[in-house]
Amino acid sequence: MSTRNSVLLAPSQHASAPAISRRLAIALLIPAFALSACYVIPVGPDGEAMYTLGVPYVVPPRSATGAPSGPYPGGPRPAALPVKLYPANDLANQTGVLTGQVTNMMTGKGRFTFNYQGETLVGEATRVANDERRGVASAYGSRGTFASCEYQMSSPRMGAGNCTFSNGAEYQVHIGS
Repeated sequence: MSTRNSVLLAPSQHASAPAISRRLAIALLIPAFALSACYVIPVGPDGEAMYTLGVPYVVPPRSATGAPSGPYPGGPRPAALPVKLYPANDLANQTGVLTGQVTNMMTGKGRFTFNYQGETLVGEATRVANDERRGVASAYGSRGTFASCEYQMSSPRMGAGNCTFSNGAEYQVHIGS
């Protein structure tokens, strides 16, 4: 019986070394497989993915006046601007001052978002043709609330205007800080 016990014990003692090696290999392979599909993609201030393809920085050409045309080859980058809507009638006084954000894409278009009575309104702002400063903005919420706005920019990062909501509330809008 002692021979039998030694025969039975010998394989189990030798089996522990491969079992540890196997466990170690599995423990190392699981994170390697899990992390192999992860990518980090930079996101711009407007929420869009920014892809850089390894293009070296090129000094922008000078304009006819001799001043540089801008720090970025594709033109100015989008700017996320704070928006405050101040009540302009009694109906708007019920909700008080609203805050939101407009992202000026620097192309004559922008994205407009803010909260109104617990509903997120999202829309766009567009500059009026033949007038680089004036524009209109519209926003819509999932419960059917909408706002129509007119504004005028004093600079690419500052402006003011008026908004009228579907329930009759009116606000004065201040864009930028």
